[in-house]
Amino acid sequence: MVDKSAEALVLGQDEPTIAGRGGAGPARDTERKFAEVLAEVVDVESVSPDSHFFDDLGANSLVMAQFCARVRKRPDLPSVSMKDIYRNPTVRSLAAALADAAPAPSDSPTPTTPPARMAAPAPGSTPRYVLCGALQLLFFLGYSFVTGLVAAKGYDWVSDGSGVADVYFRSVVFGGFGFLTLCAFPIVAKWVLVGRWKPREFPVWSLTYLRFWIVKALLHANPMILFVGNPLYVMYLRALGARIGKGVTILSRSVPVCTDLLTIGAGSVIRKDAFLLCYRAHAGRIQTGRITLGRDVYIGSKTVLDIDTSMGDGAQLGHASALYRGQTVPAGERHHGSPAQRTDVDHVRVAPARCGTPRRAWFALVSLLQLFLLYIPLAVGGLYMLFTWIPVLDDRLNPDDVGILTTEFAVDTLLLSLGLFFGFVVVGLAALFTVPRLLHLAVKPDKVYPLYGFQYAAFRAVSGMTNIKFFAWLFGDSSYIVHYLLGLGYNLSRVEQTGSNFGTEVQHETPYLATVGSGTMVADGLSILNADFSSTSFRVSRASIGARNFLGNNIVYPAGARTGDNCLLATKVMVPLDGEVREGVGLLGSPCFEIPRTVERDTRFDHLRTGEELRRRLSAKNRYNLRSMALFLFVRWLHTFVLTAIALASVDLYGVLGYVVISGYLALTLAFTALYWVLVERCFTLFRPLSPRLCSIYDPEFWYHERVWKVPSAHLNVFNGTPFKNVIWRLLGVRIGRRVFDDGCYATERTLTAIGDDCTLNAGSKIQCHSQEDGTFKSDRSTLGAGCTLGVGAHVHYGVTVGDGAVLAPDSFLMKGEEVPPNALWGGNPAVELSHAPGDGSGSTTATGTPSLNGAATTAS
Repeated sequence: MVDKSAEALVLGQDEPTIAGRGGAGPARDTERKFAEVLAEVVDVESVSPDSHFFDDLGANSLVMAQFCARVRKRPDLPSVSMKDIYRNPTVRSLAAALADAAPAPSDSPTPTTPPARMAAPAPGSTPRYVLCGALQLLFFLGYSFVTGLVAAKGYDWVSDGSGVADVYFRSVVFGGFGFLTLCAFPIVAKWVLVGRWKPREFPVWSLTYLRFWIVKALLHANPMILFVGNPLYVMYLRALGARIGKGVTILSRSVPVCTDLLTIGAGSVIRKDAFLLCYRAHAGRIQTGRITLGRDVYIGSKTVLDIDTSMGDGAQLGHASALYRGQTVPAGERHHGSPAQRTDVDHVRVAPARCGTPRRAWFALVSLLQLFLLYIPLAVGGLYMLFTWIPVLDDRLNPDDVGILTTEFAVDTLLLSLGLFFGFVVVGLAALFTVPRLLHLAVKPDKVYPLYGFQYAAFRAVSGMTNIKFFAWLFGDSSYIVHYLLGLGYNLSRVEQTGSNFGTEVQHETPYLATVGSGTMVADGLSILNADFSSTSFRVSRASIGARNFLGNNIVYPAGARTGDNCLLATKVMVPLDGEVREGVGLLGSPCFEIPRTVERDTRFDHLRTGEELRRRLSAKNRYNLRSMALFLFVRWLHTFVLTAIALASVDLYGVLGYVVISGYLALTLAFTALYWVLVERCFTLFRPLSPRLCSIYDPEFWYHERVWKVPSAHLNVFNGTPFKNVIWRLLGVRIGRRVFDDGCYATERTLTAIGDDCTLNAGSKIQCHSQEDGTFKSDRSTLGAGCTLGVGAHVHYGVTVGDGAVLAPDSFLMKGEEVPPNALWGGNPAVELSHAPGDGSGSTTATGTPSLNGAATTAS
């Protein structure tokens, strides 16, 4: 089924998605040439002009992406996008559609619009790159030293207390002082090193960038991130210079860096996983710019707002959407998509409630009292009592009892690490399956509650506890994730076990109102939104995914989604909230449009998914996954064992060297953690690169990939924006060039990824060299040429080649098999060639076949 959905027509009712590249011949001539190119791609002698690309020729999106790439290289043919392919799935219909929208003849005074070409970035400076890395290392060591000094002095003072009451009082004082210092330090550093942020740009690895990085690193490390969703977090952003009105609710943990450039009007709501950074990295330079939101603005989940964007009073931006540089959403309008386009969908789906300033102030005050009177004393005083009550630790504080290389030390380390690690696993699971269930009783489904009350606190506690990443990581990509999710409270209907029902990254807002139909499979990165928010209220409601669905990567699935049974939801798709209920189709893009539910290549392994063959192979996969889980429990415990040994050694040496030991511990544990997981991954791969695959999920090669995916990578975020991130990527097997700026990119298959010199990789970007659709697994190499830029939240699929100096716009999805020419600008979901750079002053930014995305002086519609 093609183009039956209202969502498929958002970009224009009958406009093919093309960007003119010179005059096209008559329809018949274009048809003949298309047929010749397609015959070469699918390796047949000839192609009938009426043969359906997917049903008759057995092609798939990868094959047709290669067809599009070859057509774009032909100056005598109009450019073709994947949307054109899906909307016109035969050579004849494609040629006719493009002929109807062909550019004017060459003798016409109306010029064609050429695709945008980006200036090649200047090569970076290696000495400046090395110097910046050295200064960043010195800052980290200095920060660790000061932290160690303060922690040592504070611990000594707390330990001088006599009795439980005195220790508690001292813990409150020292812990409160430490918390306030950690929160205030980024504010002081920002005003001292930067002053007030202004729109500007500067090269990465410069001294200006070093000051920028220090402020960014301190903001990401400060404990106020724990108060996201609390009025205290809004107050903190104001202290950093942001202009935020009354009654603003911010639920995203993505911290704005250039806060003076952020304006948020009263009553606005920003959902989780939204990016409002007020800066971006582009072609080796940091660019800062304003983000201005009016009153009562709504920002959906997993959205990206580029610099120099704005939204008027009462405007809305739906989930999985983006505003490109220079875009403006007028007051009262609703937009969605990447890049955003006008829609009639109302994303504020909950009635307001009474929630004034006194309620917000009371909630903030109670949160502070809990922190200072309960959590901080438990952490600080509990640490002291731990050292006092456990003889092993108390003995280590004796300076005359230094014996690191002894059997007693090894036994103490072994017992303590076993108790800490497996105690967390057992107690953690028991708590997850009980405490949230009790708290959930306080929040009734489909009932509107005001923010910042008991029900809101209970809801946040349930969400926080049940989204602990460790257990989803442990059980994900195996049959056992089903039992874990059932234990949390998911309704999984009648489970059809596949061994890969869910990946390792499954999120929700409450597990007790999440329903997944029988036979549905989820690749990874699913975020179930079963709560709705306004600036004063919230409501939880059931989000239901139909039966026999397949969900790709990085999908936001909201309550009220208009999808039913037997749907394919492609990677980064914007799940529709309006129109008919889609069934038996695939959905791709943002806004979404319909594509075939499946193709021949994805069904070639279906015989392995039924009967005795399924039982045999599933049993073998379960055994393999159990070995993987046991292996990873062991390597994670081994990591805990070594960290415990370093900690006990530090305690042993504390009486001799004092605070120097604590500062050394912070640096040593970070370096060890990075190198340890590099070694673990390389051992799993036997120090050999992965190979491109096309196989069933019941093939041992796929199980092997699943094992590699489980290697932890959260520690990589510490190295974002530093040369050390590139060193780690290179050790992991990424073929990475010189002076690459990585502000938070993630590569799933390191040895299948190649990144050229001087590339710029923004926060939240991802290079994914694989895909899974139903029971079929595919992987291939992806290559970024020198000087490429991946925008914030951009997603690059497998089998992709990006030419030197090319740019992929924020929140774009570059589909499998695409070939991006050198110095080209691509954007959108799915990505197509753009005719103007966003915010370049040209007056418009036109995606292939999309409406104009105008600059800052006009609006996007």
